[in-house]
Amino acid sequence: MPEEILQVENIKKYFQISSDQTVKSVDGISFSIHSGETFGLVGESGSGKSTLGKMIVGLYAPTSGTIRFDGYELTSDLDRSTRRKLNREVQMIFQDPHASLNPRMRVGDIIAEGIDAYRLAKGKERQEMVYSLLEKVGLHPEHAQRFPHEFSGGQRQRIGIARALAVKPKFIVADEPISALDVSIQAQVVNLLDDLKQEENLTYLFIAHDLGMVKHVSDRIGVMYIGKMMEIATSSDLFEEPLHPYTQALLSANPVPNPRLARKRERIVLSGDPPSPVSPPSGCRFRTRCPYATNICKEEEPAWKEVRTNHWTACHLY
Repeated sequence: MPEEILQVENIKKYFQISSDQTVKSVDGISFSIHSGETFGLVGESGSGKSTLGKMIVGLYAPTSGTIRFDGYELTSDLDRSTRRKLNREVQMIFQDPHASLNPRMRVGDIIAEGIDAYRLAKGKERQEMVYSLLEKVGLHPEHAQRFPHEFSGGQRQRIGIARALAVKPKFIVADEPISALDVSIQAQVVNLLDDLKQEENLTYLFIAHDLGMVKHVSDRIGVMYIGKMMEIATSSDLFEEPLHPYTQALLSANPVPNPRLARKRERIVLSGDPPSPVSPPSGCRFRTRCPYATNICKEEEPAWKEVRTNHWTACHLY
């Protein structure tokens, strides 16, 4: 198995919203990602997926815990040159391609921001790098002179991908990169990301709520709920035999293209709404909606353990 390029250990991120209220957005999560793999991260809105991704790229400082990338501890005080090197190697593709591109800059200059910041090229070589990146993501060199508003949503996301690739990163956090796009365009962007992974030897953290798409692109998948990790397994194991009741409920709601299989599938309908991350339930976070909850689920937080080979979960049923 390839070496681990990213290790996240007991990471937490709390937001103080008033003198007596704290949002526990990410509350003690540990996992690792191997070099060259795509790790999918799923969960309902508000589960903490994007916050976790932003901590990895350095947009949020963790409240506690450690993040190690390629042997360096990102959560420690690093010297300027090391921090600069790591910032180059870890890039992000944002959810909204309209909001993440400067409307006053031409596309060529947007893509070249990283090239300029790291002094990778200038003059004609810089221009050729920009043209090459545009072609790599399925656009044309002449698009470099246009502004973001002249492009469709899918094309703007391609520009965002080109910008992330410009500094030749090792690791990319893709934060729901297709959720703001038309369904007809989503598969194109996902296939592009998959092709670039092979060509550029990239590692991805792919954050999404579309289980079908996550299954398509991911080697392993983590399932989050109200700041906690519920389950991690290979893509095939998670879809064939989910262990955690929350994962089972998510998969039961995932559309199946075959009507015959859809009729046979048992739909698990959860009662109530997800609890607030300001005052999460005691014990297991999912117990207030879990059909199998018992007294121990209220009293004790379930341990995070490897129930089967490479299949981890936090549930008192195991």
